[in-house]
Amino acid sequence: MTLVGGIEAGGTKFVCAVGSGPDDVRAETRFPTTTPEETIGQAIDFFREQREQHGELVALGIAAFGPLDPDPASPTYGYITSTPKPGWTNVDFAGPLARALDLPVAFDTDVNGAALAEGRWGAAQGLDTFIYLTIGTGIGGGAMVGGSLLHGLLHPEMGHVRLPHDRQQDPYPGRCPYHGDCLEGLASGPAIAARWGQPAETLPVDHPAWALEAHYLALGLVNFIVTLSPQRIILGGGVMAQAQLFPLVRRRVLELLNGYVQSPRLLEAIDTYIVPPALGRRAGVLGALALARQAGPPA
Repeated sequence: MTLVGGIEAGGTKFVCAVGSGPDDVRAETRFPTTTPEETIGQAIDFFREQREQHGELVALGIAAFGPLDPDPASPTYGYITSTPKPGWTNVDFAGPLARALDLPVAFDTDVNGAALAEGRWGAAQGLDTFIYLTIGTGIGGGAMVGGSLLHGLLHPEMGHVRLPHDRQQDPYPGRCPYHGDCLEGLASGPAIAARWGQPAETLPVDHPAWALEAHYLALGLVNFIVTLSPQRIILGGGVMAQAQLFPLVRRRVLELLNGYVQSPRLLEAIDTYIVPPALGRRAGVLGALALARQAGPPA
C-alpha cells in the first residue's frame, strides 16, 4: 500500500500521521503548537523516523489553520498568512517540510481537508457538492463543489459571513476581532461562554443558549444552501457535541427557508441532510492524508 504523511495543524496542537487511510494508520503523534521552528522541526523528525520504520512516503498533506495561501501558482504557496496565532504570521509552512523530506506537499485548510476526507471515506461518500463546517473555538467551512475543493481568491471563510443580529434579543456584541458579530463572533464556543458567563459544555441541555445557537447556525446554513446548493451539510467541532443542537438547527433551517428550496433531499430527509461527521474527530488528520494522496502518484 502506498504510504503518505499527513499533518493536521491546529492552533493549539499538531497531529501527524503516516498511513494510507482510516483503516491503515501506521503511526500517529501529537504535540503542542509552539513556535514555527520548533513545531515544524518536530514534524520533520517524526516523518524521518517513520520513513526509517515503515518505508518511503510518496507525498505529504498539510491541513492547517489559517488564513493561508493554498494557490500552487502563488509565490507564497504553503504560507500561513494573516493569522492571529502569535508568531505564525507570514510563515512558510510547507516549504521547509518539502525541502527537508524531499516530498511533494499538498497544502490546504483544515476544514477543506476534513471535507475531502468525509467525501472519500465518510458522511459525503457518493456526493460531489457538500459542505463541512466545524463549530468550536472558531467556525470554519470547507466545500467540495462539482467534485473539487473550493478555492478562488484564497479559500472559503464561512465563519465570517454576516448575520442579522437582533440586539434586543441578544445584546452580546460578538467576539470576532475583525467583524464583531459575524457567524464566528456570535456562535463559536468562546462566544457562547462569553455571552452566558460559563463554558458552553457546562450549560444544561434546556438552557436558552442552545435555541439561540441553533438560530445563528441556521442563519449561516441558509446562506450556504442558497449560494452553493450543497447536497449535504456536515457539522463537526466541539460545540456540535451537544446532540440537542442537531434537531434544533434542522428545524430552524426549514423555518428560515420557508419552502423556497424545493428538494426532497432537504424537505423530506432533513435528518440525513444536516449530519455529524462520520469520521468524528479523525476527520482533520485523515483529511491531511487524503490531501497527500491527491499530491502523490495514484495509490
